[in-house]
Amino acid sequence: VQLQASGGGLVQTGGSLRLSCAASGRTFSSYGMGWFRQAPGKERELVAAISSGGSTYYTDSVKGRFDISGDNVKKMVYLEMNSLKPEDTAVYYCALRLRGYSSSAYLPNSDQYDYWGQGTLVTVSS
Repeated sequence: VQLQASGGGLVQTGGSLRLSCAASGRTFSSYGMGWFRQAPGKERELVAAISSGGSTYYTDSVKGRFDISGDNVKKMVYLEMNSLKPEDTAVYYCALRLRGYSSSAYLPNSDQYDYWGQGTLVTVSS
């Protein structure tokens, strides 16, 4: 499976970006997807996720500003990011989980995912 993340860029504080993650390479129907980010000097953190059961998770700092959604037919997952802040600046990674059903979207560890995209840089200027 290959994951291709796109949509990052430079935006001013208060602006919006939409990240996309396209999955390809094999057929699958049940999956979970997470968006992680890693800022310089910081650990990678789970930002938002959607489970194979359809539930979603958002870290507190992005609640009300970010929205994760998926298109099962196109095998795409999106992260709509609004009201961006300088502290949202990071490389954003999408991650795919294929191993089994999970009702919970809160899977914060990297080893809970099977495939990773290459990352897309989001820079929010003040």
